[in-house]
Amino acid sequence: MTMPHHALDITLTRTLTRAELDQTVRTWPLVANRDTIRLMAVVRAKSPGKAWSRLRRQTGGRLPVDAITTHYPGPTGQVLLNVVFPPAAHAALTIAAERAGQPLRLFVQGSVHRALARWTDEEADRLDLAVRDLLAGTTPAQFLAALGRTLTRTPGAMPC
Repeated sequence: MTMPHHALDITLTRTLTRAELDQTVRTWPLVANRDTIRLMAVVRAKSPGKAWSRLRRQTGGRLPVDAITTHYPGPTGQVLLNVVFPPAAHAALTIAAERAGQPLRLFVQGSVHRALARWTDEEADRLDLAVRDLLAGTTPAQFLAALGRTLTRTPGAMPC
């Protein structure tokens, strides 16, 4: 039986120095973005949880890890998030989860989902207002033409 590989995105709490990055790369194959605040690793493990554990163990606490996420959505279509909270935050979350009558994992998962839904709604409202403001001074056809020109000139934008 072959063991799957898991692509993991690592977000750091600060930029790594060149020496820190070099030392870590010697013990674990990583790729860093330009500012070395995000790293990518491919880890061989049976599950994302085992991959996270292996990565944390192998890097030996040398990295100021803020969060680790799976790079690709899992079988449920979700990207998985792994965060280790400081002791005080963990204690506060545990108390809040107990008050809500939920296991800690489900409490945190629900809190993150609600926060993302709230952010998505706020972002949609913000964009709706911005579009209405733009349409107040132009016609929909002019607006769409300008949007098309902008998208075709923006590096990395989806082609029209």
